[in-house]
Amino acid sequence: MDSWSENVPTEGAIELPPDPRALDAIGRNHSLETALADLVDNSIDAGATTVLIRFVRNHGRLRSLYVVDDGRGMAPDTIDAAMTVGGRRSYNAQDLGHFGLGLKAASFSQARCLTVMSRASGHAAVGRKWNLDRVSEVGFSCELVPSEFAAAELGKPWPHPLGERGTVIRWDDVAAFPASDNVEQTERFVDGKIAKICQHLGLIFHRFLENNRIQIDIDVHDVDEDLVGSPAPVTSLDPFAYGSSGRVDYPKVLRAELHGWRISFRCHLWPRRSSKPQFRLGGDGVKMQGLYFYRRDRLLQAGDWVGVHSDHPRLQLARVEVEIDNDIVGIFKMNPEKSRVLVGPEFAQLAASARAEDGTSLSDYLTVAEEVYRASTARSAERKAMIHPGSGLPPRVRKTIQQEIPELKGEDAIAIRWDLFPDDMFFYVDRDQRTLWLNKRYRTMLLGGKHGGLNDLPLLKSLLYLLVANTFEGDYFGPRDKDNIDLWQTILTAAVQAERR
Repeated sequence: MDSWSENVPTEGAIELPPDPRALDAIGRNHSLETALADLVDNSIDAGATTVLIRFVRNHGRLRSLYVVDDGRGMAPDTIDAAMTVGGRRSYNAQDLGHFGLGLKAASFSQARCLTVMSRASGHAAVGRKWNLDRVSEVGFSCELVPSEFAAAELGKPWPHPLGERGTVIRWDDVAAFPASDNVEQTERFVDGKIAKICQHLGLIFHRFLENNRIQIDIDVHDVDEDLVGSPAPVTSLDPFAYGSSGRVDYPKVLRAELHGWRISFRCHLWPRRSSKPQFRLGGDGVKMQGLYFYRRDRLLQAGDWVGVHSDHPRLQLARVEVEIDNDIVGIFKMNPEKSRVLVGPEFAQLAASARAEDGTSLSDYLTVAEEVYRASTARSAERKAMIHPGSGLPPRVRKTIQQEIPELKGEDAIAIRWDLFPDDMFFYVDRDQRTLWLNKRYRTMLLGGKHGGLNDLPLLKSLLYLLVANTFEGDYFGPRDKDNIDLWQTILTAAVQAERR
């Protein structure tokens, strides 16, 4: 029998660089919103107080995306380290960065070309560029951007001038951009994406935004006309901004300790289901129950009970803040996209043993959450029933109305439609056809040049629906209803005509 050797001998070494195609695989779990959040992490770590996200449109098509910050910037050796694939810089105690892959993984998940231009105080402007197509041909040779071009990019008239320091990140050949020069399609895409980005960043960085530690704006630059649209500010979306608590003795802090590990659960109770964006968080609110993990004030995960309990509609008012300082082996680990926290088996033990000063356990808290929910639904059932809307409003708006307002049974839905009136009246209540008609002569003006559709102008239509819905009820159309419609008609027609002038 051959003998076993404790050590395997070697005779020299050869360099085996990674296959360039590996770059296509990193960051695969990123969305555009999470990728931008990763870049904002870097900006905050660099001491930035302002971040600008800019879409660039040329000949009707989206061409580039910029992320610009007024942080401390990078010197030549620093930018080389930042652009090294697999490179990992040293992190300070309060840095949001962690893996050293953020810039590259976030960027390559969205764009084929990444350019970084930066200037640190006392240094000349520097720039580096990665092009995935070029890497596939020649290997890992990062291209140098001329200092003059980098300085010109840094010196552009950004809304917040960068001065002697700052960083500009540019993405080209962005996969998510529509391959179309149709202006209306591009505008719809940009409007939708800006809304999603504002929502995501507003949630992830809500503590920074509330305390004015960072300002984030999004705008669009139309190169053909050299015009920059009004910036859309990212505002705080605090998942715990419920005003008064569902119970006066909440929130409560539950603490636990196991094998030297300490953790706190700050348990909150929303008072009721709500249409507030802070409750819905882009969904219906039901799925947003659970644990909210924060690391250094940055939200890593919004909701999910991570094995502590199962989701249930009666727990949708329950949200718990959990602060994690660092990865603790066997307890926490966050994914590279910093959008999810994985917990070890000890976490369930900590959660089960957690107690408040009055002895409240997590199980007690969940029981209270169900009680508060049942009480809140009993109160909402007291709302006056209304005829629900039909066509003319987006499905999301109709669903919200269905959730918040009891339906008046035995009545057909109210459609909201446009028609060209023979006069200047703004609206017409057609009880026979169960339709709220709006005068088409005002439609283009109200749309402000945007494309119209079946579900356009949802804010205006929702307000009118709430105003006139009760006039569709029953078989009798009384003098009070007629007088109210005449009053509303007179005022709103005058208002829309003033708006048109």
